[in-house]
Amino acid sequence: MRVTIERANLLKSLNHVHRVVERRNTIPILSNVLIRAEGAILAMKATDLDLEINESTAAMVEQAGATTVPAHLLYEIVRKLPEGGEVMLATNPDGTSMTVISGRSNFRLQCLPQSDFPELTAGTFTHSFRLNSTAIKGLIDKTQFAISNEETRYYLNGIYLHAIESGGDLKLRAVATDGHRLARAEVEAPSGSEGMPGIIIPRKTVAELQKLGDDPDMIMTVELSDSKIRFTIGSVVLTSKLIDGTFPDYQRVIPTGNDKKLVIDRQTFAGAVDRVSTISSERGRAVKLAIADGQVTLTVNNPDSGSATEELAAGYESDAIDIGFNSKYLLDITNQLQGSDAVFMLADSGSPTLIRDGNDE
Repeated sequence: MRVTIERANLLKSLNHVHRVVERRNTIPILSNVLIRAEGAILAMKATDLDLEINESTAAMVEQAGATTVPAHLLYEIVRKLPEGGEVMLATNPDGTSMTVISGRSNFRLQCLPQSDFPELTAGTFTHSFRLNSTAIKGLIDKTQFAISNEETRYYLNGIYLHAIESGGDLKLRAVATDGHRLARAEVEAPSGSEGMPGIIIPRKTVAELQKLGDDPDMIMTVELSDSKIRFTIGSVVLTSKLIDGTFPDYQRVIPTGNDKKLVIDRQTFAGAVDRVSTISSERGRAVKLAIADGQVTLTVNNPDSGSATEELAAGYESDAIDIGFNSKYLLDITNQLQGSDAVFMLADSGSPTLIRDGNDE
């Protein structure tokens, strides 16, 4: 194999693929990226056996071929090469090593045979639809903070994506919960998503998707079956296994009878929560909200270090109520809202509270 490629293009592709590769691997080949040169294309593939990413980019191929080299090492080398240059990748005749040459820099990397590289068999996809990358990124950004990190409840370690009838229209809805807070976001269901199975997209796949959908005008193709999902964005193809489990009936825990409405400026509220929670300990992050007519008083008490209070003006016309929240949860949620106002729907001091975006139902 002998191929010449612009450093910027090579770095962009490696940046996408090397992140999938785990730093520690019991199987040596999983630490490598598969590089294949043919036609005028350099294609790369990396996998951790649950998630596979393919990316292709234009290159000048003098001699077609394929090999695998350590992914993180190659990425670090290319990252440190001077900008604006070209990089030549060439394997030696017996295929045991690959030379990386750029300007006066010359590196030699050990190779493993491409025939050993594992393939994530996709099977047949039953559903396929196209979606603006802004829409899919919106669904992910607004829910991923609530994904559980508790490995024992593995079915909560991802985002539940499903099509659902809501207000007479079909919606594509994303839900995530860790048992303490729950986040739900939806967009108009694209054609092709009708009758799709409810699926749980793993946390790592969600994190990779967030980094890929950076072009707002890009259209993403989503294909799925009961056990796999594939995203195609431009020249990148991401294939992932799904979490094999049943997501809980989240509809049951979302309160419907909350009739006390509090409307407050989102940024002012987030700033106040952040300030008073400086006093709280790592263990107890509780912040108390005393809500009365037209006013909210935030209080934090920490027996070890002191106390803090702050008063805010707010729109509230129901009975006075005192309610406590974990300050980190409040900040996580207000960070996801885009409108100027946060709308709290309360029931009583011991019941769950609904928080909505003032500008976006």
